[in-house]
Amino acid sequence: MNTSQQSDQRSAAERRRAELLEAADRVVMREGPGASMNAIAAEAGITKPILYRHFGDKGGLYRALAIRHTDALLEALRAALDAPAGRRERVESTLDTYLAAIEAHPQVYRFLMHPAEEEAGRDQGFDVGQHSAPLLRRLGEELGRVIDERVDLGPGSDELARVWGHGIVGMMHAAGDWWLRDRPCPRAQLVKHLADLLWGRLAAAGDRLGGPAF
Repeated sequence: MNTSQQSDQRSAAERRRAELLEAADRVVMREGPGASMNAIAAEAGITKPILYRHFGDKGGLYRALAIRHTDALLEALRAALDAPAGRRERVESTLDTYLAAIEAHPQVYRFLMHPAEEEAGRDQGFDVGQHSAPLLRRLGEELGRVIDERVDLGPGSDELARVWGHGIVGMMHAAGDWWLRDRPCPRAQLVKHLADLLWGRLAAAGDRLGGPAF
């Protein structure tokens, strides 16, 4: 098999994988945490063994969906952080971007963070904590890098930025999870409350010389 044929095969496999992820997304948006491999296979018009061939198991499919949605969320968060506005406005925009994302697709969020217990029990080896924790760690690392690039935190800034990145993601996740379930206040009000919580040392820190302003 020549290089061109191998490239064509890889492209076809990537297209097929993308189609299967689209089918999985549709099922998850309808059924949320209860979405099963059987339902996803039926939506894609294939048998479950073929689905397993592409993703290995439910954990593999979960990871693929998590990467897909995390990539989109990170792109939106970066856009909010880099918008031409004051620091407080960008902090609020970033918080709102995260909350708007989970509000717009609550079933996807619940599938990623709160899989149905009966589904987890049927799929041996599937542990949501094993898969959702890396998703949150990735968000925390990415946010830490952005903070370190934009804010002058003085000595030990790399460590502090990483701590803040993971702390902010943990806060957004915990507060967003509670808010999505209980809806104790409008989203805009939650954004303001969370921004007020953050608005201490971050507000007083200077921007890095020669770097992008935060």
